[in-house]
Amino acid sequence: MPFAESFQTTLKNNKTIMTDKSKHFKKTLGGFEWSGKNQFDFPEATPQQLKEIRESIQKENRLKNVKLFFILFVIGVTALLCLILLF
Repeated sequence: MPFAESFQTTLKNNKTIMTDKSKHFKKTLGGFEWSGKNQFDFPEATPQQLKEIRESIQKENRLKNVKLFFILFVIGVTALLCLILLF
């Protein structure tokens, strides 16, 4: 039956083009091994490093929120002025 052969060929081709998902983790800081019990070996962080990371992320989030507020404020004022000028 040509349908079954076509189906099998399609499945085979799809399997060959699938990527190996472990490639994404090979170059990360923690590493990746198939043989080990723990596949990820993340480095230990000191409390001081964690505090610095936390503070930098909070600072980035504050800046992002201020920028977003400013952009939305400008868009809102512009829309309001357009509505006032139209009527």
